Amino acid sequence: MTISTPEWVKNAIFYQIFPDRFARSSRLQHPKGITFKPWGSPPQEQGFQGGDLLGIVDKLDYLQELGITALYLNPIFASASNHRYHTYDYFQVDPLLGGNKAFRTLLDEAHARNIRVVLDGVFNHASRGFWPFHHVLESGENSPYLDWFIIHDWPLRPYSSDKDNPANYEAWFDLPALPKFNTNNPGVRDYIMKVARYWLEFGIDGWRLDVPNEIDDDSFWQEFRQVVKSVNPEAYICGEIWHESQRWLQGDQFDAVMNYVFANAAVCFFGADSLSLNNKPHEFSFEPLDVAAFAEKIEQMHALYDWEINYVQLNLLDSHDMPRFLTMVNEDISALRLSVLFQMTMPGAPCIYYGDEIGLTGGQEPDCRKAFPWETPELWNDELLDFYRQAIAMRNRHPVLRKGDFQLRYSDNGIYVFQRELDLEHQLAMVIFNTRDEPTQLEIKTPDNKTMTFVEAWPDDGAEYQLTEYAVTIVVPEREAMVLIAEVTE
Repeated sequence: MTISTPEWVKNAIFYQIFPDRFARSSRLQHPKGITFKPWGSPPQEQGFQGGDLLGIVDKLDYLQELGITALYLNPIFASASNHRYHTYDYFQVDPLLGGNKAFRTLLDEAHARNIRVVLDGVFNHASRGFWPFHHVLESGENSPYLDWFIIHDWPLRPYSSDKDNPANYEAWFDLPALPKFNTNNPGVRDYIMKVARYWLEFGIDGWRLDVPNEIDDDSFWQEFRQVVKSVNPEAYICGEIWHESQRWLQGDQFDAVMNYVFANAAVCFFGADSLSLNNKPHEFSFEPLDVAAFAEKIEQMHALYDWEINYVQLNLLDSHDMPRFLTMVNEDISALRLSVLFQMTMPGAPCIYYGDEIGLTGGQEPDCRKAFPWETPELWNDELLDFYRQAIAMRNRHPVLRKGDFQLRYSDNGIYVFQRELDLEHQLAMVIFNTRDEPTQLEIKTPDNKTMTFVEAWPDDGAEYQLTEYAVTIVVPEREAMVLIAEVTE
C-alpha cells in the first residue's frame, strides 16, 4: 500500500509539556479553597503544583522564540493524578488546567503562531473514577457497563495494595487505579472513536497514543486511523512504543512512534564515557557504543520502515517516563550538545522535553517531572538555551536537514559523517560529528560529477570550503559537530 504521512511533521520541532509542571498563570481563577503545593516542590511528593493551560499560553512567545512549531501535551483530561493518565472524563479538560475554555484559548493562540498541538490519548485503560467503572463499583454484577471492562470475580478489590491479593480485574500494570478497557465491546470502541473525533473537530492536530501496543488488535487501530484521517487527513498519529514497531507502521495504523530507539542510540554513543548506570531507562540497553556499533544501529533503525515513516518519527532524547538526558550522562553538557545536533540534522521530527533547553536535570520518574523554574532564572543555563535556539534555527533554515535523503558517509575512530541531499532545493549537507577529545582533520569527498562550495552552517561562522579535486579538508574541534551546506550544480 502507498504510505502517506503528514507533511507538516517533517518540518516540525516538537516541545513536550507536562502541564502540571510547566507554568502557572495568574489569569486562571480557581474556586475558593483550592490549594496547590508550592511551585518547585520535590516531584516525589506527587502533588499538584498548579501548572495550567493558560500558563502555556503565557509562554508561547518564549516557545516561538526557541523555534518550536508543535506541542505535545501529556494528558489534559479530568483526572485525579498530576500526570492525568488516570482519566475520569474524556470529553472534559481538567478544571485544574482551566477546563475546555482554557484549552480553546491555547489552541487558538498556538494556531495563530502556526504552532500545532498534539494531545496524549490514554485509550488502553481509564480510572476508578471513570463513570462506567464507577457504575460497576456501585452496582456490581447488575451494572449495564459490566462488559466495558474485564472482570474476573467478585467482590471487586479496587483499592487492593496487597501483591498477593491484587485487583481482580484487568488493570494496566496490575494497578487497581487503572482498569483496562475491553476494546472488544462495540460500545467501548464507539466511545473511544467518538473521543478521537470530538477533539480533532475541536481543533487538535493529532494524537500521541499511550501504550497502544497493549490494545492487541490491528483492526482497532485501523479503525482509529480511519476516523482520525476522515476528520483531518494531516492529523498526526504517534504511538508510544519503545522498541521496533513494524507491525504498527505499515501505513494503515500509526504515522510514527516515539523514537526511543533513536534516544537509546544517541545517549549510548555521544554519552559513552559518562553514562550514569543508576539512571538507566527501564527498556534501554544502556551500554557504551563505539562509532561502528552506533552507525549499525542507525542503519538498522532506518531500515525498519518506509522513508515516509522515517521522516515523521518523533525523535526524542528523553521524556516524562525516563531520567532526563543530562542526568543519564552525569551532566556531560558536550554529550547533550552533540545529541541535540544529531536530532536537528537527522530525518524525523525533533522533540524537546520541557526544560532540557535550560539544563533541567532529574532522575527516574517522577524526579524527571520537576517544575520549570520561571521565577529563578539564575538557575538556567543561558549558554545552553542559546545553543538550543541556534541549533533549532539551523534546522528551520535549511530544508535539506528536514527533508533531504540520508546516506552514511564515514564511521571510524570516533568520527561519524552522513550526507543529506534534497534534489528539489538543490541542496546537499555534510554533517560531521567528532566525539573524540581532540581536534581531528578529515577529508570529505564530494559526490561524483558535482561541483560545489560548502558553507559552514554550524558552528555558523560562515566559513567557505572550496572544492579541490572533489574533496574538502576540514578540522573538526573536539566534542563538536560541523554542518556544511552546499548548493548543488551539475
